Amino acid sequence: MIIGIGARRGVTEQEVLDAVSAVLSDLNLSMSDIDCFASSVLKADEAGLLSAVQTLGKEIRFLDDDVLNETDPESESEAGRFGLKGVAEPAALALSNHKKLILKKQVYGRVTIAIAE
Repeated sequence: MIIGIGARRGVTEQEVLDAVSAVLSDLNLSMSDIDCFASSVLKADEAGLLSAVQTLGKEIRFLDDDVLNETDPESESEAGRFGLKGVAEPAALALSNHKKLILKKQVYGRVTIAIAE
């Protein structure tokens, strides 16, 4: 499974860790069920996001705008102000094998998460 993740600028490592923990708990999943994280290249310099993914022992792939815009997200997104259709859902779907969302975008404070398989 792929976790698509978006975050507000300046998000902390703890905010990301708390959001991931909450979503995994809500779905009765463990970190071993997750293959990697995916997000927008706009988030490639987010220190809190990078350190959280490293703490979790996973990889994160940052996708270009054109890749994210190939997919129409199921949920409304505020990413339009950056010229994107979405971040969490399109990122998760782009890297997933079956192109199926198992969790539509959920907002946990300043972190947004979607999961695809």
